[in-house]
Amino acid sequence: MPWWSWILLWIALIAVSLLFYVLLGIRLFRQFTATVRELGEAGDRFGHLAHPQPQEDSEPDGAGSIAGWAVFASPLRVRHDYLAAKASRKELRRQRRVKRKAERGQPQSLHDIDFS
Repeated sequence: MPWWSWILLWIALIAVSLLFYVLLGIRLFRQFTATVRELGEAGDRFGHLAHPQPQEDSEPDGAGSIAGWAVFASPLRVRHDYLAAKASRKELRRQRRVKRKAERGQPQSLHDIDFS
Protein backbone atom coordinates (compact mmCIF):
# COMPACT_ATOMS: atom_id res chain seq x y z
CA MET A 1 0.00 0.00 0.00
CA PRO A 2 1.61 3.28 -1.05
CA TRP A 3 2.24 6.03 1.47
CA TRP A 4 -0.23 8.48 -0.10
CA SER A 5 -3.11 6.01 0.37
CA TRP A 6 -2.64 6.30 4.15
CA ILE A 7 -3.03 10.06 3.88
CA LEU A 8 -6.22 9.66 1.81
CA LEU A 9 -7.55 7.13 4.31
CA TRP A 10 -6.96 9.46 7.29
CA ILE A 11 -8.46 12.42 5.45
CA ALA A 12 -11.56 10.35 4.66
CA LEU A 13 -11.84 9.20 8.29
CA ILE A 14 -11.51 12.75 9.60
CA ALA A 15 -14.04 14.04 7.04
CA VAL A 16 -16.56 11.35 8.00
CA SER A 17 -16.09 12.04 11.72
CA LEU A 18 -16.53 15.80 11.16
CA LEU A 19 -19.66 15.13 9.11
CA PHE A 20 -20.96 12.94 11.94
CA TYR A 21 -20.33 15.68 14.51
CA VAL A 22 -21.97 18.32 12.31
CA LEU A 23 -25.08 16.16 11.81
CA LEU A 24 -25.16 15.38 15.55
CA GLY A 25 -24.92 19.11 16.32
CA ILE A 26 -27.75 19.94 13.91
CA ARG A 27 -29.95 17.25 15.46
CA LEU A 28 -29.18 18.48 18.97
CA PHE A 29 -29.92 22.08 17.97
CA ARG A 30 -33.29 21.08 16.46
CA GLN A 31 -34.24 19.14 19.58
CA PHE A 32 -33.23 22.09 21.76
CA THR A 33 -35.31 24.55 19.75
CA ALA A 34 -38.30 22.18 19.81
CA THR A 35 -37.99 21.88 23.59
CA VAL A 36 -37.79 25.66 24.01
CA ARG A 37 -40.83 26.10 21.74
CA GLU A 38 -42.83 23.53 23.76
CA LEU A 39 -41.82 25.21 27.02
CA GLY A 40 -43.01 28.53 25.63
CA GLU A 41 -46.34 27.00 24.61
CA ALA A 42 -46.72 25.39 28.03
CA GLY A 43 -45.96 28.74 29.66
CA ASP A 44 -48.62 30.43 27.56
CA ARG A 45 -51.11 27.66 28.28
CA PHE A 46 -50.54 27.48 32.05
CA GLY A 47 -49.40 31.05 32.71
CA HIS A 48 -52.89 32.22 33.58
CA LEU A 49 -52.93 29.81 36.54
CA ALA A 50 -50.14 31.72 38.27
CA HIS A 51 -52.12 34.98 38.36
CA PRO A 52 -55.82 34.06 38.27
CA GLN A 53 -58.35 36.75 37.45
CA PRO A 54 -61.64 36.72 39.40
CA GLN A 55 -64.67 35.81 37.35
CA GLU A 56 -67.73 38.03 37.12
CA ASP A 57 -70.27 35.34 38.00
CA SER A 58 -68.40 34.10 41.07
CA GLU A 59 -69.13 34.69 44.72
CA PRO A 60 -68.49 38.23 45.94
CA ASP A 61 -65.33 37.26 47.79
CA GLY A 62 -64.20 34.90 45.03
CA ALA A 63 -63.86 31.88 47.30
CA GLY A 64 -64.02 28.57 45.53
CA SER A 65 -64.27 30.03 42.05
CA ILE A 66 -60.56 30.09 41.21
CA ALA A 67 -58.30 27.06 41.23
CA GLY A 68 -55.85 27.37 44.11
CA TRP A 69 -57.82 29.97 46.05
CA ALA A 70 -57.39 28.03 49.31
CA VAL A 71 -53.67 28.75 49.35
CA PHE A 72 -54.33 32.43 49.99
CA ALA A 73 -57.49 32.09 52.09
CA SER A 74 -57.58 32.12 55.87
CA PRO A 75 -57.39 28.72 57.56
CA LEU A 76 -60.72 29.30 59.30
CA ARG A 77 -62.47 29.99 55.99
CA VAL A 78 -60.93 26.90 54.38
CA ARG A 79 -61.88 24.72 57.36
CA HIS A 80 -65.44 26.04 57.30
CA ASP A 81 -65.76 25.36 53.56
CA TYR A 82 -64.28 21.88 54.00
CA LEU A 83 -66.64 20.98 56.84
CA ALA A 84 -69.65 22.36 54.95
CA ALA A 85 -68.77 20.31 51.86
CA LYS A 86 -68.15 17.25 54.02
CA ALA A 87 -71.56 17.62 55.70
CA SER A 88 -73.19 18.07 52.30
CA ARG A 89 -71.58 14.88 50.95
CA LYS A 90 -72.59 13.01 54.12
CA GLU A 91 -76.20 14.18 53.76
CA LEU A 92 -76.30 13.14 50.10
CA ARG A 93 -75.00 9.68 51.03
CA ARG A 94 -77.65 9.42 53.78
CA GLN A 95 -80.40 10.39 51.34
CA ARG A 96 -79.22 7.82 48.79
CA ARG A 97 -79.05 5.16 51.52
CA VAL A 98 -82.60 5.94 52.72
CA LYS A 99 -83.92 5.89 49.14
CA ARG A 100 -82.15 2.62 48.35
CA LYS A 101 -83.47 0.93 51.50
CA ALA A 102 -87.00 2.24 50.82
CA GLU A 103 -86.89 0.81 47.27
CA ARG A 104 -85.78 -2.58 48.58
CA GLY A 105 -88.30 -2.58 51.40
CA GLN A 106 -85.61 -2.80 54.05
CA PRO A 107 -86.04 -1.29 57.50
CA GLN A 108 -84.46 2.13 58.00
CA SER A 109 -81.75 2.77 60.52
CA LEU A 110 -82.74 5.17 63.31
CA HIS A 111 -79.85 7.55 62.60
CA ASP A 112 -80.90 7.70 58.93
CA ILE A 113 -84.42 8.87 59.69
CA ASP A 114 -84.86 12.64 59.38
CA PHE A 115 -87.00 13.85 62.30
CA SER A 116 -87.29 17.44 61.10
